[in-house]
Amino acid sequence: MAKHGKGYLNLGLPWILNIILAIIPVTSWILGGITRILRGHIITGILQFIPPITLFFWVADIITVIISKDLRIFA
Repeated sequence: MAKHGKGYLNLGLPWILNIILAIIPVTSWILGGITRILRGHIITGILQFIPPITLFFWVADIITVIISKDLRIFA
């Protein structure tokens, strides 16, 4: 399995900065979709940009960034 960088866009940002980006809905929406696409999950990256589904990904991103310091759900 390929080893991924931590957090959004594999930038290796500090954990607290990833949490802040995950809590802000707009940044979580955009960066989450781009991160999923860059990691090869194109379908989930596109689904990230559909408004009703965005809520699911937003909550999942907040939880996984807090627990594992990285995006884990479909990323």
